[in-house]
Amino acid sequence: MKRISLLVFCLMIAVLGLADNVVLASDDGLTVIVMDPLAKPLSCPCVEGYAQRDYNVLAKFLEKELGERVNLVFADALGTALKGDAKGQADVIIGKDSVIRFDAAEHKFTVTAVARLTDKDGLTTQNGLVVVASSDPAKKVADLSGYRILFGPKECDEKHAAAMTLLKKAKVAIPPKLEIDQSCSDGAAKVVELAANKKTRIAAVISSYAAPLLEGCGTIKKGDLQVVGKTKPVPFVTAFTTNTVDAPRRERIQKALLAVGDHRQICEAIETLIGFVPIEPAEEKTSTASAKKK
Repeated sequence: MKRISLLVFCLMIAVLGLADNVVLASDDGLTVIVMDPLAKPLSCPCVEGYAQRDYNVLAKFLEKELGERVNLVFADALGTALKGDAKGQADVIIGKDSVIRFDAAEHKFTVTAVARLTDKDGLTTQNGLVVVASSDPAKKVADLSGYRILFGPKECDEKHAAAMTLLKKAKVAIPPKLEIDQSCSDGAAKVVELAANKKTRIAAVISSYAAPLLEGCGTIKKGDLQVVGKTKPVPFVTAFTTNTVDAPRRERIQKALLAVGDHRQICEAIETLIGFVPIEPAEEKTSTASAKKK
């Protein structure tokens, strides 16, 4: 009987030890960095029902599904988050696909794409839009030879690499030194302002998701710009796990994200038609290859 009692006692100690480990892991929590430009804290309420994604609702869902605390951090760039509320930790990053890949490489994180967020139309992609002033005679990309063209930063595929591909296909020469505008609003405003003096032939590349906000926020007036070209679609909002997350935990996170589409209220809160969807292997290879070229 004494041997049995001793065995039971040892088993109880082992179980308590495991329980303590679980509590400690849960206490560490899951740091989710949101870099989605349509997230409520990173956008403006200028257009009703648009660009006001409430990721707090998603965080609460993940806490329930995963059984651990979620530390939600919003930032335009990964470096800003790491130096701020994320305190150097990044387990999950949600935002523009190409931007996250670029920033992760800069900060020595290995990232794995686990799901993409659909928009209100069910799409997981965006495009770059080449715009000129409404009074400009250009009607297509091929008409832009000799124009001053404002690109986006290299981490933004839709305004950089995809835009250059579009221009090359139209046989428009790419200047040896690109002129970069960090934001769509800056590029659009410059086009309107400089085209007004009729001395500068100018175009800019903006993100398709940003177009509704330019008028809504008063950067430009309705009818100030016309679109003369559109790039091929590129991946938009993607959820990644980093190398701080092991395979079993990554699978649990992925499963939870893919379950969002079953919850109407969450979908409405984060402005999505069917929630997060899986990434096709061929699509992921293409996206990774594109990131490596940079």
